[in-house]
Amino acid sequence: MTVHFVGAGPGAADLLTVRATRLLAAADLVLYPGTYLDPGVLEHCGPAAELVDTQHLDLDRITHLLVRGVAGGGNVVRLTSGDPSLYSALAEQTRRLTAAGVAWDVTPGVPAYAAAAALVGRELTVPLVAQSVVLTRTRARSTPMPESESLERFAATRATLVLHLAIRRVRELMAEIEPEYGADCPAVVVHRASQPGELVLRGTVATIADAVERAGLRQAAVVLVGRALANDGGESFLYAPSRDRSETRGPGAAGGGG
Repeated sequence: MTVHFVGAGPGAADLLTVRATRLLAAADLVLYPGTYLDPGVLEHCGPAAELVDTQHLDLDRITHLLVRGVAGGGNVVRLTSGDPSLYSALAEQTRRLTAAGVAWDVTPGVPAYAAAAALVGRELTVPLVAQSVVLTRTRARSTPMPESESLERFAATRATLVLHLAIRRVRELMAEIEPEYGADCPAVVVHRASQPGELVLRGTVATIADAVERAGLRQAAVVLVGRALANDGGESFLYAPSRDRSETRGPGAAGGGG
């Protein structure tokens, strides 16, 4: 038997993948992060499934439940918010499962930053403006950041910046990046993208903290910063009229996306 780690997406029940809904429908045991999940997601589960909210459980207890579920012959799903590749504790859990001799696999989900960008209708990589995205977090009551990953170093790239787990320190963080990005650089905060209570705050590096404090946001928000959010810039060579398209490519040829 296998533990299936499944990305639950940003929260909305209709933003799960088809594979995710099939795994949930067949599950006997589902562990889910209640803090970040729209209850509608759990409606994909069968009526007999055991549902366990993990928001108050430590890692050892979560692992015990996963191993117990597999040992009992059941189909086990561990839901994570967003996509399991980001801030999901996937590494810690899978290490423990492997040590216990339990098989596991991963089903990706829509990450919160992608849902936030979609909500505001912005591409995070705009030609001649920003071709890189930095996904990072800051330290508050959490694991220390590696010394090489300071916000100051990331800000020096002037890439589009996505800050997770940072909403309580937004004023301090905007002051830290302002020398590189500029006070007038666009900034967007998206709270609970795709869920009930969804809220979008638009501003600049200089003003976004005021908006966050007026709204009283304390969790479940993503901060986007960068010139790409202005929706100005160049155009991609991929679609340029001047590009030579005489070379034909077969369906298996490598190339850029559409």
